[in-house]
This record gives sequence, structure tokens and C-alpha cells, in this order.
Amino acid sequence: MVSSNLPSDKNNPKKPLDPFNDIRKAMNEFFNEKPIRGFLQSIDDFFKTPFPFEGGLYVDTVETENEYIVSAELPGVKREQIHLNITGNYLTISVENNELETAEDIQNHIYHRKFVRQQSSRTVSLPQAINEKMIKASYRDGLLQIRIPRQKGKIIEIE
Repeated sequence: MVSSNLPSDKNNPKKPLDPFNDIRKAMNEFFNEKPIRGFLQSIDDFFKTPFPFEGGLYVDTVETENEYIVSAELPGVKREQIHLNITGNYLTISVENNELETAEDIQNHIYHRKFVRQQSSRTVSLPQAINEKMIKASYRDGLLQIRIPRQKGKIIEIE
């Protein structure tokens, strides 16, 4: 008797069963559905365009006899990406990265445009109010240095 079943036929009883086929299908469906797919894509995006200060800026504060020196290492950051803000005795250093990413595949008529905005900041508290007219800030070779003169308070004599 001649069989009509081809080796690739699904109804072929002689075809070996793949015990992992159902598991493989379930895993593929799991990783291609939301929110897992979005999470994995965000990890890929992070490593494609890493922003060095996502976890926060490292800031060092040194107190001398005449001034406070606040330093922040910001490698690869442009001067126009840095913003300083003073409120009372708080100094906030912010680094902002705004980029427009575009990708075109004219052959397949695919156009992708994405605006990326990343920001990181750090606030330093000083023991006295800051006079913004007296501050000097410089940025060279990835090192931001802010010099804040110490103000002498008024001495009150006790009777």
C-alpha cells in the first residue's frame, strides 16, 4: 500500500514531534506583546543613545575659608545644555538634552521621526542665602565649577 503523506505533511504520523514547539510559540507571543515589547524597546533605545546622567549628576562641594566651590563633571555636555538656578540657599544644576531623530527608508516608504528629551538635575543646599551677583561659573573640558563667596554674618554682642 502506498502512502499519500509527504514528509512535510502535518498529518504524517511518522513525523517526530517537537516537545518544545508550544513553549517556543508561547515565548514568542510573550515577547512580542505589550508591555514587554515596549520595555525591551526602551532598553534598546537606552543603549543606542545613552545619556550619561540618567541616574543623577555627581556633584562635589568644597568649603574653603572664603568661598564654596561646587564642581560637576559633565563629559560630552555642551555649555548650552547646562542651566543653573538659584533659589534662597539652593543651587540647582540641570543638564538637558533635546534631539530630533529621523530615519527614512524611501524604498519602502517608511519615515520615522522621534523627539528625545532627557534631563537630569542636582540641587545643592548651602548654609546661607546665595547672592547671585557674586557667583562665578566656568565650564572647561567637561568640568563645571561654580564659586560662591562666603558671606560674613553680622556679629551680635551680648550684653
